[in-house]
Amino acid sequence: MSSTTHIPVAELESFVTRIFEAAGCAPAEAARVSNHLVGANLAGHDSHGVDRVPRYIDWLRAGYLVAGQQAEVVTDGGGFLVVDGKFGFGQVVTEQATRLAIARAKEHGACIMALRNSGHLGRLGDYSEMSAAEGLISIHFVNVAGSVLVAPFGGVERRFSTAPFSVGVPLPEGPVILDFATSLVAEGKVLVASNGGKKLPANALVTADGEMSADPRTLYGEYAPIGPRTPGNGTGAIRAFGDHKGSGLAFMCEMLAGCLTGNGTSGPVKERGRISNGLLSIHLSAKHFGTEASFQQAARDYVQWVKSCRPINPDEPVLVPGEVENARRAARHVSGVPLTPETWKSICDTAASLGVPAP
Repeated sequence: MSSTTHIPVAELESFVTRIFEAAGCAPAEAARVSNHLVGANLAGHDSHGVDRVPRYIDWLRAGYLVAGQQAEVVTDGGGFLVVDGKFGFGQVVTEQATRLAIARAKEHGACIMALRNSGHLGRLGDYSEMSAAEGLISIHFVNVAGSVLVAPFGGVERRFSTAPFSVGVPLPEGPVILDFATSLVAEGKVLVASNGGKKLPANALVTADGEMSADPRTLYGEYAPIGPRTPGNGTGAIRAFGDHKGSGLAFMCEMLAGCLTGNGTSGPVKERGRISNGLLSIHLSAKHFGTEASFQQAARDYVQWVKSCRPINPDEPVLVPGEVENARRAARHVSGVPLTPETWKSICDTAASLGVPAP
């Protein structure tokens, strides 16, 4: 692994904001995207952090991603909504759609929200946290139309997107947040590894010949040390996690977030280069179910019971979803965001192409 440079949080966020402003984004939009990307790094989800900046700028230049879009409600059923993101920045249009769903769930007790044609929406757990902060339980299924990266269980050819899944549960001590890709690793983790970051597990990828691989070239083909990575150039695929179980969950993410929302599924790819996220979210108000107090007490008791389990390693206590992210967030606010030299140079090169000086 390459040595890392730790960039102070405020300095990095300001730098990334200036990059997006120079690329044509309004200040509020640039700040939202930057805050989300840096927030993903802070949570330890580097695969959805500032590594994405050069790719987002490439997508803007190609017209695949459109600045200045507002989420548009196309079907309004009160307790359910269908929203079109119009290929705007996912961090912006998905936040807008989630805010609408939160308001409806508070009014009706529940809301099902379908979002289509969103640009890459980033770290899915961000929206679970957003709903939990308003006292709501939320469940999220995501797919990526036009992004065929993952082989189904027993196969070597790509059929799924990385199809993330997240659940958020609000508790007085802080929310419990589950957030993962249904692939064994997110595509962004392959991107991080290709830029000198954390290496992939030995069985993360599968070659066209059916061999296990940890080499990012399996996905990207040959690439320069600094520069773009194109998933379509490789002949292999990412593997689904958990064998048939992860593969089955990925399939259902495509059904719900791709087919039902109208976003379209991972493939066959009709327009090479443009991808869009589909999202099906369910937001629930325990208060309207008349069980908020009993729910919270039962949930708190269960969290403590699970955490009281005797660990295999006495130095590594049993954790519940979200605790690792909270610890990383606290540490990185102090130490700064760790970036490999390759990642930092790629971001700086992108900034220079827009006339933005590096800090």
